[in-house]
Amino acid sequence: MHSIIAENITKKYKEMTALDNISFEVESGEIFGLIGPDGAGKTTLIRILATLILQDSGLALIENLDNIKDYKKLRNIIGYMPGRFSLYQDLTIEENINLFATIFGTTIKENYDLIKDIYSQIEPFKDRRAGKLSGGMKQKLALSCALIHKPKVLFLDEPTTGVDPVSRKELWAMLKKLAAAGITILVSTPYMDEASLCNRIGLIQEGKLLAVEKPSAITQKFSKKLFAIKHHNPHRVITTLRQYPFCENIYAFGETVHYIDKRNDFSENEILNFLDEQGVEEAAIEQIKATIEDCFIDLMIGGD
Repeated sequence: MHSIIAENITKKYKEMTALDNISFEVESGEIFGLIGPDGAGKTTLIRILATLILQDSGLALIENLDNIKDYKKLRNIIGYMPGRFSLYQDLTIEENINLFATIFGTTIKENYDLIKDIYSQIEPFKDRRAGKLSGGMKQKLALSCALIHKPKVLFLDEPTTGVDPVSRKELWAMLKKLAAAGITILVSTPYMDEASLCNRIGLIQEGKLLAVEKPSAITQKFSKKLFAIKHHNPHRVITTLRQYPFCENIYAFGETVHYIDKRNDFSENEILNFLDEQGVEEAAIEQIKATIEDCFIDLMIGGD
């Protein structure tokens, strides 16, 4: 059963197209990730689905409710955690959660089982004001407030941006439990390494969906030979190989350089010999499997 249906969602701000005919579906109890850099359109799309702004055209259904016609009903069954911390800074942890519970006609006690895994970590500090919390604790508080009314669908806009690795890991563990309990989750992130934690992902760039697949399916479709080149001066490797007539794409990737050749049949030594001839000596090269980030870069430049 489809929990979220988006059909040809388009949104423009003056001359800029934020979303360009976005279409995808999310199954009930699925973790669906919107993966893309800042400015790709992730926040705009989530705000439309969460009934906060209107699309210019297209259809959005959440649990068979229209995001425009049925927005009042929808707001009772969805949870929303914005990218920027937006709770009341001068209220304590407990006061913020009680406020959200009261708005939705419930109590912390009534739905404690749903939030206990994450709220229990900040409960010892329940009298601390929200403005005095660390990034990780703010994240846990915001998620607790988004869950306190037991929503059917949860929208999370870049929930791990600016938090420590431990808090990131804890959040994803929590999301897995929520999905197992039947809650549909749509989460956006600029971190490509989080793609593998989702059931399916949509790669988004400049308001366009480049692909919608399981993470493993996207990497398996990468049919080109990909190489990692190691050298003490990666910038020089990039500038040199850009002059190589068979270079299709080359870019920095961590401490290495990733290289794609236009040919299917060639020797890796040909690349090393070219580098040697240009004075870039002692480079090492090996063929590797593509990551989600490699696939994203290839799709951005119009790869097959």
